[in-house]
Amino acid sequence: QVQLVESGGGLVQPGGSLRLSCAASGNIGSRNGMGWYRQAPGKQRELVAAIIGGTTTNYGDSVKGRFTISRDSAKNMVYLQMNNLQPEDTAVYYCNAGRGLLGRVVTTGMDYWGKGTLVTVSS
Repeated sequence: QVQLVESGGGLVQPGGSLRLSCAASGNIGSRNGMGWYRQAPGKQRELVAAIIGGTTTNYGDSVKGRFTISRDSAKNMVYLQMNNLQPEDTAVYYCNAGRGLLGRVVTTGMDYWGKGTLVTVSS
């Protein structure tokens, strides 16, 4: 069983930065994807960034050039560095283990979620 715990959310002004962290317990395996998703009020959950292994990544169009996902497999951690945050980035951010680069379930049963961390971008 895999458990995921996110941290690092909070209130930030437009143009500011935050770094989210996700601590994973259990065996994920470096070949399985990890990713960040977000859900804003009244909207569907969307892919923010995903990573497979240590270097293969994919980003949602709205965050390309501003957000960076990274992974430390030895520590079972995944991070999301968010720069130049904008009000439209306000959402609950969720960590996922198991989905592929495009956000789809790859292996039945390998689809784990954290409880989320709130990011609010406001002046």
